[in-house]
Parts: sequence; C-alpha cells; structure tokens
Amino acid sequence: MTTLRSTMTLLVVLAIAGGVGCTSLEAPDFNNPSIDELQENPTRAAAAAAATGLLIGARENMGEFNGYISLTGILGRESYNLDGADTRYATEMYQGSVLNPGSPALGGNLWALRYQNIRNANILLNALDQLLDDPLTGMTPTEKEATRGFAKTIQALDFLLVINTRDENGAVIDVDRPVLDPPAPIEGKEAVFAHIVQLLEEAAGHLEAGGSEFPFPLSPGFDGFDTPETFLQFNRALLGRVEVYRGNFAAALPALGESFLSTAAPLDLGVYHSYGGGSGDKALTLVNPTIFAHPSIETDAEQQPDGEPDARFLGKVNEATSRTIANLTSDLRFDPLYPSPFSSVPIIRNEELILLRAEANIGLGNVAAGVEDINFIRVNSGGLGERGDLNAGNILDELLDQKRYSLLFEGGHRWIDMRRYGKLNELPLDLPGHVVHAAFEIPIDEQLARE
Repeated sequence: MTTLRSTMTLLVVLAIAGGVGCTSLEAPDFNNPSIDELQENPTRAAAAAAATGLLIGARENMGEFNGYISLTGILGRESYNLDGADTRYATEMYQGSVLNPGSPALGGNLWALRYQNIRNANILLNALDQLLDDPLTGMTPTEKEATRGFAKTIQALDFLLVINTRDENGAVIDVDRPVLDPPAPIEGKEAVFAHIVQLLEEAAGHLEAGGSEFPFPLSPGFDGFDTPETFLQFNRALLGRVEVYRGNFAAALPALGESFLSTAAPLDLGVYHSYGGGSGDKALTLVNPTIFAHPSIETDAEQQPDGEPDARFLGKVNEATSRTIANLTSDLRFDPLYPSPFSSVPIIRNEELILLRAEANIGLGNVAAGVEDINFIRVNSGGLGERGDLNAGNILDELLDQKRYSLLFEGGHRWIDMRRYGKLNELPLDLPGHVVHAAFEIPIDEQLARE
C-alpha cells in the first residue's frame, strides 16, 4: 500500500454527524489535487488517485487496536483487550444497559471514518460525471464505468460495516448532500440493507461495462480480483453475505454462485486489507500485547480424531503469559493468526462463502446441501471428522460453531451471527453483572444534531 498511499489524493472530510451535518475540513496538499479541484475541475489523475484512496479509507479503523475487529471481537466473546492503561475495554464493553455513545474510542466508535469514506466515494462519483471522455486528460466511458462500479462496491462495504455495528439502531443513508444542509435522517436496518443491495447491483452493472482493467492500481490484498471482471466476483460475494444477513436466502444462492466460491480453491482465497511498514503506510495494530483470545475458544474447541484440538484453534491461537485486568484473565493470544504488523486482514474469503452457502441452504430447508458444505469445512479446515447425525433440528447450531472457528477474530462474525439468530444470551458472561451488548449506539454528536 506504500506506493498507493503516495499517489492518493488527500481527501480529508470531517465526518461527524454522518458526514452530512457539519462543516468539512480540507487539508491542502500542494503535490496532489484538493477536494475543490476534484469537484470543480477534475482530471484523470485526480480521479484515479481518489479511487485508490478509497482503499485506504476502507482499511481505516479495521485492524486498529480499538478498531472494528477488536471491538466486535470483545462483544462476541472472541477476544479481550486487557489494557492496563485503559480498563474500559475490560469494564465498559461488558457492563451497563448500552454502550457509551459519547466515547469515540468505544461506544461511539466505528462510525465517522466509514462515512468519511462513503462521502469521498460520492465526491469521486460526481467528479466522473464532469470528466471529459478522453483517455489522456479524462477517462473513456468504459473506464468511468469501471471506476463507478469500484466506488459503489466500496460504499456498499462501508455501509455494511456501519449497520453491522448499529443493527436495530439504524444508520444514515443520504450522505450525498451539501455539508451545511440539515443532517439526513437515521434509517432503519432493513432500509440500510436494501440500500446496500441497490449499491451492489448498480455496481455490478457498471463493472460489467467496465472493460478489462481499472484505470488505477488496487492494493496487493486485491490480487486476483483487480480487474472489473474479477472484482465483480468480490461484489457478488458481498451481495451473498448481505442477502444471508437479510434472511433472503433464495437471492443469496445465485449471488454466491457468481462469486469466487469454490471447494476446489484454497479456503484462504479472497480479498484482504493490506498493511505495511513503508513510509506513509500503516501497520496492523491488532498485533498488540494486550489483545488476548477469550478462554472459551479453547474450552469449546472440538477434538480432532487424534485428540488434538480443532486445527483452526491450533492455527489461530497460541499460549502466552497470563494477564489479568478487571478480573478478566487469559493466557491465549492470536499470534498465529496475525503474526506480524504487516499481516493482511480478510474482507471476505472462500471459506466464509462456503459456509454462507450452507447457511442459505439450511434457511431454505435444503439440509442435505448444508450438511455437505459443513462437513467439507469440518474436514478441510478443522481437521475434524464428518458428522452423520446432522438434521433440521441441530444443523443451525453446528453451522454457527463452524463459522465461529473458521472466521475467528476476522470481523465480528460471531457477534453478528449470534445476534441474527437471537442467540446472544448463549455467549458466555465472565463475571456477575456482565451483559452482551447487541449494538453500538448512534454517536452522541449525531443524536444532538437531530435534536
């Protein structure tokens, strides 16, 4: 990402109040185009740099110490953050009726940066309409289509991350409005999901008309998915995930069929956030001595035929010096999963797609098809034996167990899945007075802006 970051346009937009209610801030960069230039006199170079910049924005607050994976991992009882300098990670995240919406590091987190990137994508999309149909100073119509498909897919991903954290609390949809206009309404979860699906479908149409290559570089995490045709497979994978989340299983199956799902391909095949240590790049701060695995990951792991724990446990978690903060103790860390500050973080992988297909088939009553995919993952990812006793009464719990270990600490999947099926009460409570929070609150600045 170092080269990409050095060429990206610096689009600095203050995204408080959903990126629509407060004044924007612009940081001039005399070596790169400003927001004004992109909006008023866009060029090919500025648009290409802005597109690449969306990948930087999509990565923001994902693999950070207090980012999306870390905080949703805590709520889903995948992880602890045993930070002695800030014990709120071991207290506030487990207590009270709601998470504190006034804390940008905790309960009010995972909002502003997502909307900043969504707004930057809107600026790019609007600029494309002004660009000349010229491959030198502007972009050809085909290149514009490829860029539109890319930008709308990234927007859909950002909206999905927002609603994953807010759930029934909803989210803002209408962010393409002047920053001094009144703040846009907060829409319900179903409306947000419908908007995500619309964006992905529109993006698919653009990508299909987008030719053979993008007019800008993508990060190494998109290797194999860096042309409009292959990026469309990533788009369809996201659509499959969203339709499963909506319970729209009949629509999920064809979307997954158009993705890169394959039982003949590596389970780690997929799209990733890349991290690096070069100038201007960013390291993965999930590699942190205070982040530990929840002890239940070990106690609940099924045994392989030779008596060893689930291969996914062995491959993602290791023993470490025990640490205790606020009466929470663990001696397990995620060092094998993220071995260095330059490790990649999955956005979506083939393994998840196979399990999403199993989930869609289970939802449609196709138990035999669900069993086949679940057993494939049990054997090829967990090193476990096949289960011959799965039926309509127990297959959902088995699916959730397999997703738990296959997607461990990759993006809040355990928390999201258990919430979707009304099973948050089955997650462990470590101490008296602990609760499992179902959602982050709307940040207090958003609430006050609408009052």
